[in-house]
Amino acid sequence: MKKLISLTVSAALLLAPLAYTINAPALNLKVDAVSAASEEAPAATAKPAPKATARPVATPKATAKPAATPKATAKPAATPKATAKPAATPKATAKPAATPKATAAPAATAKATTAPAASAKASAKPAATAKPVATAAPVTVHEDVYQDGVYVAYGDAYSKGTEGAKVTIKDGKISDIELLRTSPKIIDRNARENYSGVWAAYGLMKDRLMGKTRDGAAAVDAVSGATRTSNGWKLSVDRAFERSLAHQAADATYFGGVHMGVDPEAKYAVFATYEANKLTAVKLYPLSATGDFVDEKTYTAEQTAAIAAITPALLAKGASVQPVAGFEAETKAAVNAFWDAEQNASINNKAAYVDGFYSSYGTARSVGVERADVVIRNGKLVDVKLFRLGNNLIDRGATAYAEVVKANAPMTAKLLANGSYFAKYDEKVDGISGATESSHGWNQAVERAFEKALKVPSEGQYFDGKFAGVDNQSKVMVLVDVEADQVTGIKLSLFGTDGKLIADDKRTEAQKSLVDQLTAGLLASGVQALDIAGQEALSAAAEAALTDALTNASKVQGTYKDGTFTAYGDAYDKGTNKADVTLRNGKIVNVALSRVGMNMVDLGKAAYAEVQKAIPVLTASFLAAGTREGAQGVDAVSGATSSSNALKAAVDRAYGKAEITETDKAAYFDGISSVQVWIRL
Repeated sequence: MKKLISLTVSAALLLAPLAYTINAPALNLKVDAVSAASEEAPAATAKPAPKATARPVATPKATAKPAATPKATAKPAATPKATAKPAATPKATAKPAATPKATAAPAATAKATTAPAASAKASAKPAATAKPVATAAPVTVHEDVYQDGVYVAYGDAYSKGTEGAKVTIKDGKISDIELLRTSPKIIDRNARENYSGVWAAYGLMKDRLMGKTRDGAAAVDAVSGATRTSNGWKLSVDRAFERSLAHQAADATYFGGVHMGVDPEAKYAVFATYEANKLTAVKLYPLSATGDFVDEKTYTAEQTAAIAAITPALLAKGASVQPVAGFEAETKAAVNAFWDAEQNASINNKAAYVDGFYSSYGTARSVGVERADVVIRNGKLVDVKLFRLGNNLIDRGATAYAEVVKANAPMTAKLLANGSYFAKYDEKVDGISGATESSHGWNQAVERAFEKALKVPSEGQYFDGKFAGVDNQSKVMVLVDVEADQVTGIKLSLFGTDGKLIADDKRTEAQKSLVDQLTAGLLASGVQALDIAGQEALSAAAEAALTDALTNASKVQGTYKDGTFTAYGDAYDKGTNKADVTLRNGKIVNVALSRVGMNMVDLGKAAYAEVQKAIPVLTASFLAAGTREGAQGVDAVSGATSSSNALKAAVDRAYGKAEITETDKAAYFDGISSVQVWIRL
């Protein structure tokens, strides 16, 4: 007889500290080549030795251009400037090193020679005086001066993707760094999605690279067990420094090595090899629907034929190749992938945007708003997720209008095929029939996300337009009109006990008076408006809603992704505690807490009585706290202290999953986790 046994294993996953301990003997931390003293000296004094990156000599090409540069949606404002500082602030050009004089000394004047004896009277005639050699023309020599800013560069590519680094350079040193380990689509993976050997390397390599000069970074030891990845990061850092140079070498065009590119629709990946500034090899790979390389053994006859026809054309013509007959669509995708690889290889990459994740909103309405989460690389849209939010600004998912739900996939495909937003949006051409308003909202959200990514921010702190805001407990919604960094109008609405907005004509006289007072206070004093006596809670909610709206209007990207994130507290032999946390602008806007058993299923009323009582109390407390830090300060509920602390840990871990830039790229959270294993007998 066959029996199915459920076996749950609880394991102490204290991996992060353990990994650091395991690797400690292999660190061999040595003083950088530039010495500790020179690390602290001004960057201008350090003259980095020539780097291993190949110095291109003559070519290409990059004829294919990215999509049109987005136009700023916000008009320049004379008032508050964007809080994000320009990524690349040019520093004063260093004075050239002393010009070599190279003046050749005149040849010694020949002494007179005595004439032969046969001619006694002949006087000695001096030999002709040699003319001085022409003085060599002065050569201007520039010191290596690195411009402050944020630079993204990638290492050499291989079959699983590549390493990358987003490096913030200040005064010639690394002031901040995010280490990237990408998927085959060249999108940074979460640490937990990478190989176990890489997990410990993130923290160790970041610690070793922080504060280093270019030479100092090159001298950093690789992490044992992640040598290739460590060296890939070091190469990425070196290339970031090279890109930041105020003066590029005249013959510097491409980094030598293997560079990878993927078209925005993720149909093809290209590996382009550059040596001595010349394109020497091209390999073309089809990608699967999941974004992985297709196994060569499973190529279809059409894929094989397309690769055979397009590859030599790319090698010969690069991004300027003309469509190959019979493979026009495939050629277009392959050319876009090659262009991406060429940009990654380019030393003087001129993309106007900083690679990364960005999120933004379209025009708000009383029924809700559209949001777009995008990934930008080399000025191209390479990933996008579209959302339709209700008037509480929480994603409606499949419960949105049927036509809007149906429009999501085709609009996503259109945006990716375009590689950007539509600069001159036409609802008849660019929108999806039946959902033109939402299509426009999504396009507008993508446009604003691109503006957030600008290396040199546009003027003004806020986008112009209408933005919605809701307090994190959904008591008040505001629609805010913003123009030239000024709030020019506010419409305030109240939510009823049923979670729906109270229509204007359904308000009581007391509610009408309250709405008028709250609106007037916000218009007059903004988030500093005085509380209305007896309505302190709603006054605070109105101020929070205005703050939320202005955050949605801001041109600065936040720290956390919006959405719902699930995490668990520590496990023990009876199960664990679970938190589904919904975040918007880093605030907790919804939280569902539960006590799960050994089978990871919610125990509901079968949970301990004290835990059942604690869950609604903690839910209200987390919502009232609203933030990651606030949630950790919530008091444990008497009688359910362990579960209270476990749920607090779960909320904090949910925030960890929502981080746009993982502050601690460990594969697992420290603590005890429950793993369910099924064994068939």
